[in-house]
Amino acid sequence: MGSYRGRLDIIADILHVVSGNAKKTQIMYQANLSYKVLQKYLLEIVEASLVSFESKDQYYVLTPKGKEFLTAYRDYFKTNKNIAKRLNEVCSKKKVLEGLCSNK
Repeated sequence: MGSYRGRLDIIADILHVVSGNAKKTQIMYQANLSYKVLQKYLLEIVEASLVSFESKDQYYVLTPKGKEFLTAYRDYFKTNKNIAKRLNEVCSKKKVLEGLCSNK
């Protein structure tokens, strides 16, 4: 079973695909999105100037702002992963302590 992707994760997936210049169908398949969801996010990221559309060749390209987003996202992802790991460790230690306090 796959894990839930949030808005930022989906945007990062799209930008990662677009970093190599990509057409809409390529983005849809490589980012694992339905056409409807892809349309919604493409509109959002084009309006945010994270990608631009090259009408001559009919593909999307990553803008400097999109590259900045990907760099910041990678840092966020690593930090978030480390925090989640630490939180799991804290929860495990709490369970041990709670177990020591019970009379079972």
